[in-house]
Amino acid sequence: MTQSRPGPAAVLFDMDGTLVDSERLWDVALRELAVEYGGLLSDAARVAMVGSDAATSMRILHADLGQQWRPLEPSQTWIARRMTALFRTGLVWRPGALALLRAVRTAGLPTALVTSTARPLVEVALETLGRHNFDVVVAGDEVHTPKPHPEPYRLAAHLLGVPIERCVAIEDSRAGVTSALAAGAAVLGVPSEVPLDPADGLHLLETLAGVDLTLLGTLLAPAQATH
Repeated sequence: MTQSRPGPAAVLFDMDGTLVDSERLWDVALRELAVEYGGLLSDAARVAMVGSDAATSMRILHADLGQQWRPLEPSQTWIARRMTALFRTGLVWRPGALALLRAVRTAGLPTALVTSTARPLVEVALETLGRHNFDVVVAGDEVHTPKPHPEPYRLAAHLLGVPIERCVAIEDSRAGVTSALAAGAAVLGVPSEVPLDPADGLHLLETLAGVDLTLLGTLLAPAQATH
């Protein structure tokens, strides 16, 4: 006999571009830094940064400008300072994100925020997102190997005490989708800045508007079926 569990054990949310429309703010800061260094950031390099941690993004920026000799730390410090100001004044929820987060919390499901952004900037974002909305936060500077490696999502499930195979991860970037799929989660992809290619285990939607717990439960149905 085949039975299915009623829904996910936990919902794991990416932050930038998934819950909040912050990629446009990153775009502002990164392009400003390129100008500060006497160059212009190419669109290809900007796309390659989406979903990456700060160190990776700075390596891409330096290479794009032909300035690989630059140390990473001053660039990361500059970006962190600029993004802190932008986060405090410009964070806007993505369509449907707040309603879904509230529905998940009202249902009593555990939640995690799993982001490539470093903890100090995440703390600023949580002023908008609400610290009470997340049982666990995994920031980009709190893992050995950030997205697209599976470690961030595996760690989130471990900290929540739930099997990753019974989690739904919600992502907007290629790096994030790769991370969550490799970890073993069911993945709902809602692209923002960069299109997402179809993949096994990835369920694509244009927006989170209208997404509810019933829909999230259907994403796990194949994995949860048992004999």
